[in-house]
Amino acid sequence: MTSGPGPPAGTAAVLLCAGAGSRYEARDGTHKLLAPFRGRPLVSWAVDAVLRAGFAATYVVTGAADLSGLLRAPAVEVANPRWAAGQATSLACGVDAADRDGFDAVVVGLGDQPLVTAACWRAVASSGAPVAVATYSGRRRNPVRLARAVWAELPRSGDAGARVLMSERPDLVAEVACDGDPLDVDVVTDGTTR
Repeated sequence: MTSGPGPPAGTAAVLLCAGAGSRYEARDGTHKLLAPFRGRPLVSWAVDAVLRAGFAATYVVTGAADLSGLLRAPAVEVANPRWAAGQATSLACGVDAADRDGFDAVVVGLGDQPLVTAACWRAVASSGAPVAVATYSGRRRNPVRLARAVWAELPRSGDAGARVLMSERPDLVAEVACDGDPLDVDVVTDGTTR
């Protein structure tokens, strides 16, 4: 399922898929992660990429939408009952799952970024920095690697997630240049020309 060297053994993937996607506004009321993108449900692209990356564990944090029909082993669904309180609660759920299972780092990405490649997930995972962030043409985007040493510094509420830590502790952050497209589908027209 993977090509090239896989992520380090002590590293897990966390795919954040819990939000309401309220800006998407599909005419038929479909949640954006279930809406079609290039002939498949949007979230299936991100799930497939992270599974192809070959992590020892992949946690998919869910909330507003039922994604169970789109997830397959070895992905593990982690329900976030507090998803409406902000993305940081979903990040906390994923980090807590990795902590319980004894991982030393997580690589976190978003379910609404369908064109982030498995190679990008692996490249970010391979960084030895406490915090590593993917860059595309010099712009920071997801995924982001977070070593166990910084987990206690992550916010547990609100929408900022790891951005707060990267802003407050730039000395911990390394950038990882990635190929691919960090398109983030937020509204119906996002990605229609890519």
